[in-house]
Amino acid sequence: MNWRRVLLIATPYLWLFFFFLVPFAIVFKIALSDYALSIPPYTPQLDLSQGWQGLVEFFGALDFENFAFLAQDPLYYTAYLSSLKIATISTAITLLVGYPIAYGMARAPEEWRPTLMMLVILPFWTSFLIRVYSWIGILSTEGFLNQTLMWLGLIDEPLAIMNTNKAVYIGIVYTYLPFMILPIYSALEKLDTSLIEAAEDLGCSRLSAFWLVTFPLSRPGVIAGCFLVFIPAIGEFVIPSILGGNETLMIGKTLYEEFFANRDWPVASAVAVVLLAILIVPIILFQRNEQKQREADQ
Repeated sequence: MNWRRVLLIATPYLWLFFFFLVPFAIVFKIALSDYALSIPPYTPQLDLSQGWQGLVEFFGALDFENFAFLAQDPLYYTAYLSSLKIATISTAITLLVGYPIAYGMARAPEEWRPTLMMLVILPFWTSFLIRVYSWIGILSTEGFLNQTLMWLGLIDEPLAIMNTNKAVYIGIVYTYLPFMILPIYSALEKLDTSLIEAAEDLGCSRLSAFWLVTFPLSRPGVIAGCFLVFIPAIGEFVIPSILGGNETLMIGKTLYEEFFANRDWPVASAVAVVLLAILIVPIILFQRNEQKQREADQ
């Protein structure tokens, strides 16, 4: 038996087992537990110290009361719907901003492309938290944006942007913009320009050639970029906590409050399990898109 080959194949599965399945099993176990004023703040239904008997008793008394509670309390399903809405709108805005940038990078002279790529990646050299906090100084009432607009005479009084959903949209678009630009740029860079020239020779205008040739061929990059933005944005916690206000309701923020403010670990774990179940669909679709892209490249 070739042990090197077995180890090479088994490594990603072991990684998924220890860093995904095991933590998920622990969270799911807590989600089936009962709330308690103790440390840890829950009473587990599954007691492995009792062996087979404990396992039988666990499945015999299995209940999903914490998951039922999520369906009964409007706070939680409203938070899920609000997160879906904010993530969807943010992804659409990021696409509208990121596609022209990626298109410009792909059409720039070849000697300039590495520099433009570095400028896109440059924000990752700074802490994510610092980058989000910096927007407070830009969007606040006395911030740079309001002071500039008032100096130009475009507004008479400061705009109320901080502690609103607008600030959350700005923060998400700014933070995840490179994740949209890079896959689109990768798709556009490999585009054969002779196809566009052929379309124009056949009577297409530049705009028609773009919609009929360029955009369809860049669709795999667009799909990948949308998934790379939507999946983390739906569970975002830092941006709505720092830039959003009381009206900003997202499931990541709700999850944090359940764990650390209310200390209701069973309900918080149920929230996390449902969130993961929601994210499974776009993750699977993203993986299928990547597989189709690899097959097309071959």
